[in-house]
Amino acid sequence: MDKTFASPAAALEGLLFDGMTIMSGGFGLSGNPESLIPEVRKAGVGNLTVISNNAGADGFGLWMLLESRQITKMISSYVGENKLFEQQYLSGELELELNPQGTLAERIRAGGAGIPAFYTKTGVGTVVAEGKPVETFEGEDYVRETWLRADLAIIKAWRADHAGNLMFRKTARNFNPNMATAAKVTVAEVEEIVPNGTFDPDCVHTPGIYVDRVVISTINEKRIEKRTTRPRENV
Repeated sequence: MDKTFASPAAALEGLLFDGMTIMSGGFGLSGNPESLIPEVRKAGVGNLTVISNNAGADGFGLWMLLESRQITKMISSYVGENKLFEQQYLSGELELELNPQGTLAERIRAGGAGIPAFYTKTGVGTVVAEGKPVETFEGEDYVRETWLRADLAIIKAWRADHAGNLMFRKTARNFNPNMATAAKVTVAEVEEIVPNGTFDPDCVHTPGIYVDRVVISTINEKRIEKRTTRPRENV
């Protein structure tokens, strides 16, 4: 079995269409599918709903799709310092469904597990719970949240074999494995492709059954979103 494709553009061929929902992995600038996002932009598809922890940073990641006005709705947990995201939301140009971060992760996991709804205490009594059913369990109120699923998941991993089994590196794992399970089609860009049988099965983070296409990354910038330093102590 060989799920590899020659280029990011080839890996997305035939998958993109107007009005689709895309899950995009990453947390801040760690684990972003930075080679696949530019190809979505080049394809010119619009009216996109994008599910991602955040929308990149100025000039990087999903910011590219905001800048080209291809995204009409974001389902996220962090707006952060993305000024373009903020401007488009405040102007009414961009719809935002804001989630507590753990709730977002669990909604994606539920989508992959086939669980249409679950209850959580997070958000009870806040705007997060507006319009959602609230029930009481053992004397405590819980708000009902629903699953998230997508037409396409674009994710980034460290290594893959030709069958699509994935390994992630440290914090770049973040939302990527859950998203791989919750979309109709999953495309993974990776830094290295190895022969089938290379991985110890216990070291596989995402089994290939969840991955449809694999491609070598063409962009691996690994940017530092916010560098924090301190003066060197006198010695």
